[in-house]
Amino acid sequence: MANLDIFDSFSAMALPLRIGLLVYPHCMPAGLLAFSDLLHAANRRAGRAIFATRYVAAQPTEVNYGQGLSLHVSDAFNDTELDAVMVPGFWAESTSQIERVLGANADLIRTLAAWDRSKRLWGYCTGVCLLAASGRLNGQPATVTWWAAEAMDRHYGKVRWQVEKSCIVNARTATASGVGGYLPIAQALIERHVSAEALHDLARLMVLPRPVQAHEAFLAMSLIEQGSPMLRRLHDLVAQFPAESITVARLADALGMSARTLARKATAETGVSIAEYARRIKLNQAGERLILTSAPVSTISADLGFSSDSNMRRMFKSLTSMTPAEYRRKFSRQL
Repeated sequence: MANLDIFDSFSAMALPLRIGLLVYPHCMPAGLLAFSDLLHAANRRAGRAIFATRYVAAQPTEVNYGQGLSLHVSDAFNDTELDAVMVPGFWAESTSQIERVLGANADLIRTLAAWDRSKRLWGYCTGVCLLAASGRLNGQPATVTWWAAEAMDRHYGKVRWQVEKSCIVNARTATASGVGGYLPIAQALIERHVSAEALHDLARLMVLPRPVQAHEAFLAMSLIEQGSPMLRRLHDLVAQFPAESITVARLADALGMSARTLARKATAETGVSIAEYARRIKLNQAGERLILTSAPVSTISADLGFSSDSNMRRMFKSLTSMTPAEYRRKFSRQL
């Protein structure tokens, strides 16, 4: 979940909390709809209106999202009494597309920059880019979807980017990564203003996913995040082989190159030795099983081919500074 200071940040807000759901051209509205539904469910659970949401735009407008969906917004958020505004992400698959959307929304960015600074601005996914461009994140910790991180750091260096975190909440801002970034913000709001019990009930009854968390040691360790075809093939091989049987020679043979060439290429692309890269892949597999299953640590170790349970535990703690049991308690996604 988000940093625990989220509760202090929300504590001074009077009830009901008046939250504007910002719509604009090219935004992805699904998260706003889900966010609104979660807060409506919390109101039903509490038996009173704790959250009041309404759709707002920079100016009254009708936004056409395609696929037969359009949304008429009659309220401009500058003219509406609000405590906070949630900014959703927009469609983009590259940093150049982000730059084009930011350019097309220059008026919106200026409106965000000029909005009452006593109010809260929250954003998730690529919506964080709009907040960064407005200057409202300057000097504050913030996170953003991982593939946009380098561009955001380059263009908005005054922001204290902490992309290893999935959600960060400050006194006046909140940022979360990914298209599901609305969820940790909504969950923290519900836990603070309704109760932890209510949040648990809603998570169980609505079958909500828990926000995905990962230790910083395992960032960018999934197969899809590997940068080149060679690295993806190497990653796949390491994931398949038992940990104890992995050698540079065996991997090189499977990839059709010399051990020296493989070691050189892998180090150039990952910044670590091939042995360290392979170790992290296997330990990442162990970490995923710890948080997704209830299997005993000894079973996970044996299934992944570590030489011994104690050896896996030692390597895991060396990399994460946590025992497997501590890691499971912190990151488990099981309700």
